[in-house]
Amino acid sequence: MDTASEEADNERLWMGAVAAAIVALVGGALAFPKQVYDGFIWHYFWGPVLADANNASCAVRDGGTTKYIYDAATCATAPGPVAEPGYTLVSEVGYAVTLIVALMGVVYLLRRLNVGQERRLFYALFPFMLFGGALRVVEDANDALGQVGQSAIPFPWNTLIISPIIYFTVFAITLAALVVSVALARRGVVEDYEYPLAGIGTVVLAATVGYLVMLAMTTQTVRFYPQMLVVVLGGATLVTAVVWWAVNRYAPEINAGTAAMGAVVIWGHAVDGVANVAVLDWAGALGLAGQYGAKHPVNRAIIDITTNVFPASVTDVIGTAWPFLFVKIAAALAVVWVFDEQIFEESPRYAILLLIAIVAVGLGPGTRDMLRATFGI
Repeated sequence: MDTASEEADNERLWMGAVAAAIVALVGGALAFPKQVYDGFIWHYFWGPVLADANNASCAVRDGGTTKYIYDAATCATAPGPVAEPGYTLVSEVGYAVTLIVALMGVVYLLRRLNVGQERRLFYALFPFMLFGGALRVVEDANDALGQVGQSAIPFPWNTLIISPIIYFTVFAITLAALVVSVALARRGVVEDYEYPLAGIGTVVLAATVGYLVMLAMTTQTVRFYPQMLVVVLGGATLVTAVVWWAVNRYAPEINAGTAAMGAVVIWGHAVDGVANVAVLDWAGALGLAGQYGAKHPVNRAIIDITTNVFPASVTDVIGTAWPFLFVKIAAALAVVWVFDEQIFEESPRYAILLLIAIVAVGLGPGTRDMLRATFGI
């Protein structure tokens, strides 16, 4: 069997598996609505979106209808499946599986377009990694404005920029930008598709941040704390520089495969780590007016462990979120080390896309945390 036939078979297998999963979920939801839809799909995925979109403490599924509760104490005793804004371990595993399946589909698309073998794609998509986090802050701002009757994006349209729907929104925008950029290159309008792709990403990122700046200038709800940008971006860059110097000096084999892309991976996760520490531990010292809490199960678990392991005399001074930064850097280094030269030789497209996804997983939430605090949301 030749390579073309193998690729075609793999594509058909992928499409069949995706179709089977969709049929199983839809069929299960129709046949067993309480168990499959209410107890799984709604409880872990759609319910949290609805609760977040309606700025409720939780959403409750009762008798086939959704009810919103705005008091945390009532949520704790509510009957039926209860969904709170944010993530659970089940939903995060589901998103991870969906991401891997989607990446495989993108690999097949890139093969058909005959692009994506070069590392330039990684850098061209960098603005989109920042764009996802910034777009999520637009919904945070919309929620804050909604509390004073000034929201600009009503329900259900705001669900498009709430997790996990926002992943599909950003994916669709990025995919459209890629297809347009490739079309421009093939028609001779531009020499390489990466330039318009990076340009489109920069434009949508600038427009999103510009909208937040406009809200800060025209409303009392959204403010501007530039010190957060300095602390997070400066701190992440400093951490990355130190780690990258140590890697090149003492263990150059770690970044032999990724080269400069490895530094971007580390920087992206350093942004997430430093943003968490700054928002959760240093908010008061940085003069932020709002109160922030950990939204992801891993963050909460690390904070709980730190609180239990270290005495209050220590955590009261240095905080409880700082171990998260070390975990993020260690995880980023492990990823960089795993992506050796052989991986890029055997499957460059898949390796590059995986690295893009890995950076986005850190940089997206990190950008959101940083910008939320920057605009006082």
